[in-house]
Amino acid sequence: MPGIATLTLNPALDVSTSTGKVHPTHKLRCQAPLSEPGGGGINVARVVHALGGEVVAVFPCGGATGATFEALLRETGVPILPVPIAGALRESLTVDETESGEQYRFVLPGPTLSDDELDKLLAAVTGIDGPPAYIVASGSLPPDCDPKIFHRLCALCGKIGARLVVDTSGPALAALEGSCTYLIKPSLREVEDLVGRTLESEADQCAAARELMQRGFADVVVISMGEHGALLVSEDVELRLPAIEVPAGSAVGAGDAMVAGITLALAGGKLLDEALLYGVATGAAALLTPGTELVRREDVERLYAAASSASPQNSA
Repeated sequence: MPGIATLTLNPALDVSTSTGKVHPTHKLRCQAPLSEPGGGGINVARVVHALGGEVVAVFPCGGATGATFEALLRETGVPILPVPIAGALRESLTVDETESGEQYRFVLPGPTLSDDELDKLLAAVTGIDGPPAYIVASGSLPPDCDPKIFHRLCALCGKIGARLVVDTSGPALAALEGSCTYLIKPSLREVEDLVGRTLESEADQCAAARELMQRGFADVVVISMGEHGALLVSEDVELRLPAIEVPAGSAVGAGDAMVAGITLALAGGKLLDEALLYGVATGAAALLTPGTELVRREDVERLYAAASSASPQNSA
């Protein structure tokens, strides 16, 4: 049985390229594009697979874009459960500006899924033989999708004994209130939006995380803070870890890589503090890779080993 299953409701064919400088109205001559399967849960599954974990990816698939997407994903070796839909999968475009080093990311909305298609996706991910110990629902929602769909998924996870990890944003994140998901990973700005105030100190951030827990968002809240690291708060743990400094290649998928690392570590029996460190190392490793490439296992292991031995984990 897979230790982890991922659900991506709005996957995308990620196309990356580069050009010298981005100018309005001008034709921009680009380098040969690279196409890869993407979307939050897809990225999580690819990272877990790259790190040697057992995972299966569930996602909607339709149209010519979907056919290309599925073929590319199969090439990665990630076990998949595609669910046919009437619409065509979306594309996303990443353009690196070589003169400045800046990166431009263009994200399309994706197809609207019918109620029947959504039901089949939930049934697919919760009907996997085993069942998986962890289900990761990550990424944006399709247009017109009820943001409380994760409440339904959380209830189904409870029936099969799986822990639900959710990494989403906007209305879908706000709608998690009362769902009692196991773990969420909002950014600091997203937490501030949810609690309605600026969180300047670490004590403020811990208090806000506990407020989200009391409001039923999750049992564990991991606040990602980019170059300032990450903060994990659970019933009996408050842990802040600094970011691991690495030369940045591309930020594409770094947050997904962090979720993958945390979940894989938990599925492997690690405690929350160890899982957070492994997640931070995995997220840092994603910054070392170019374009939409995600992580290399040797980078994760090297960064994790160095971070484990270099500095103690200080509780907040």
